[in-house]
Formats: sequence, structure tokens, C-alpha cells
Amino acid sequence: MAEEKAKKEAKKQFKPYKPATKFCPKCGSRMADHANRFACGKCGYAEFKEKGR
Repeated sequence: MAEEKAKKEAKKQFKPYKPATKFCPKCGSRMADHANRFACGKCGYAEFKEKGR
């Protein structure tokens, strides 16, 4: 049981930040890069990506 818990803890590693690719035009914060959009967590602004990308 302790081995299973250790394996789960090892999987909980965070991904490193990517360099900022886009900044929010409303508030200037760094935008999150999702699969289908760029989103600002501070003000809620979102830009959707094209389907071809």
C-alpha cells in the first residue's frame, strides 16, 4: 500500500511553465495556452485558435 501511495505522489509533478507566448490585451497578464484557445485567468478574456492549427 505504501508503494502505491509513493507512485501516486511521483505522478503529481507539475509541468514547467512555457515562455510567455501571448499577453492579454485587456490587462497585460500572461495568457494560458489551451488546446483550442488562449485564456486570461485574471480578467477572463479568451481568443480562440483556428481549427487548422
